[in-house]
Amino acid sequence: MSGNPPPRPAKGRGAVGNTEGRFAVTTRESEHDGWHDDDPGPPDVRTVVSEERARSVISRNRSPDLPFDRSVNAYRGCEHGCSYCFARPSHAYLDLSPGLDFETRLFAKTNVADVLRGELAKPGYACAPIAMGTNTDPYQPIERRYRLTRAIIEVLADCGHPFTLLTKNALVERDLDLLEPLARRKLVSVALSVTTLDNRLSAKLEPRASAPHRRLQAIRRLSEAGIPTGVMFAPVIPAVNDAEMEAVLAAAREAGASTAGMVLLRLPHEVAPIFQDWLEAHLPERAGHVMSLVRQARGGRDYDASFGQRQTGTGEWARLAGQRFDLATRKLGYATRRESRLDCGQFIAPRKPGPQGELF
Repeated sequence: MSGNPPPRPAKGRGAVGNTEGRFAVTTRESEHDGWHDDDPGPPDVRTVVSEERARSVISRNRSPDLPFDRSVNAYRGCEHGCSYCFARPSHAYLDLSPGLDFETRLFAKTNVADVLRGELAKPGYACAPIAMGTNTDPYQPIERRYRLTRAIIEVLADCGHPFTLLTKNALVERDLDLLEPLARRKLVSVALSVTTLDNRLSAKLEPRASAPHRRLQAIRRLSEAGIPTGVMFAPVIPAVNDAEMEAVLAAAREAGASTAGMVLLRLPHEVAPIFQDWLEAHLPERAGHVMSLVRQARGGRDYDASFGQRQTGTGEWARLAGQRFDLATRKLGYATRRESRLDCGQFIAPRKPGPQGELF
């Protein structure tokens, strides 16, 4: 048994440590040398952003669980630091940790708008809504500096291409000037993920995302501007935030949300130990109970990636959660989420930039 003190979370960060990725060849382990009795506490972990040039930016999927078949992500890694983020394992492909590295070692695709324009201009491109916010948040804090999400929206607006936005950050309000006219043309819909109404829990679960009340304010501002706006109660975490489901849905509906969705906690690959470390650091008294309920909803495992089950889970607990959600959304008058309501008929492929530029 190690003599190390239990891990403590760094201020403003979600992951407790830097778990090795599944492709790592070597592993590192810190050891208390016994020279100092005082616990120095967690390290001061700063955000480092690397700029990169992408070769392609439209990612495609064939998942029957998803209402879209293509997405664009301007960033890799996400500073919001959600301990449960199912996208964390993607950092393992960069030989970085899905733990603290995922929320502190970020990558900005500085040419994303130009590459997107080129891909939309390819012969034979068939228009369908592009989703943003599927892997990393398009409005995470570094968007204030890089403005890449705004640049993507400008490209899509220029060619009449429909798209959706999913975020946990009220920074989306910044782009109301672009989103409002696009909404009138049925080219955009937005959803805010609201996990809890408890500021203290939110600060632990998703430390650098907007506070719950600011997300509700963003829903209100977007809705009042005529932008189709929804709420995602995601993830649903047993014995952590599931009791708030009806309250969150009611608060979002009162703020103007017209659609709602839910997703059960997903713990693929390295996310399971990262989330369990988070439980031990923040909710040690119920960590075992939480994971017991998670496994009941995942066929006895930490996670089941099977299509048709990975979003909703199985078993009695998952069934009851789904019933609660269906009942609440019906009572509150939510509509069904359908990305097909966006208009794909306005798309006009952009012209590829010529080597000599344009005269007029």
